[in-house]
Amino acid sequence: MAKRGVSSKTHNQKQLDDYANQHNPNNKAYQARINNAQKSKKVLKYEAKQELRRQARFEAAVGLDSPLDWMCYSNPYDFD
Repeated sequence: MAKRGVSSKTHNQKQLDDYANQHNPNNKAYQARINNAQKSKKVLKYEAKQELRRQARFEAAVGLDSPLDWMCYSNPYDFD
């Protein structure tokens, strides 16, 4: 299993402090990181819904909103 965290051999003191601040629940940087992650999830959900709506409007305009034939979803040779 990979180790988590940062090494003082590969990072300077400022980078180590920033990492510690972002992973300490009593720090403002940690709260900001959590809030940004929650906001980005909401934005991605909203964008996904918008894309589904756009696709539905397109399909309705083109005439693809009717259900497809069951043969498209099964193997026709299963019913011989």
